[in-house]
Amino acid sequence: MRARYPLFETHADQLKTPTGVPFEEITVEALLADKIGMQDLRVTRQALEMQATIADRAGRPQLADNLRRAAELVDVPEAEILAIYDLLRPGRSDSARLRQVALDLETRYGATRCARLIRDAADAYAEG
Repeated sequence: MRARYPLFETHADQLKTPTGVPFEEITVEALLADKIGMQDLRVTRQALEMQATIADRAGRPQLADNLRRAAELVDVPEAEILAIYDLLRPGRSDSARLRQVALDLETRYGATRCARLIRDAADAYAEG
């Protein structure tokens, strides 16, 4: 069967929250009753990978790559993501610092696709 969007309508039975709650149990009532928390409202690596597969099948490889990079970042603290974003802005870093950030992402979080993207930026900094 070909996967389709939106996942919450077509594959809700396959989705879980980051804490393992089945997606179908995410309701306003459950939130108000403290049966789920804010962590349950975050996207999961699994959901992003599923979306990437759909994008691949639809002939949208760049979107699939972006979704897979996003999947790598779900466990990276927001403060780290914002710091990396700031380093990638023009004039905010240098090639050596970006390479260190890439290595850190790769070793601490297994974010190989994101590390590759940052190394590409480091190469651009080195050339420029």
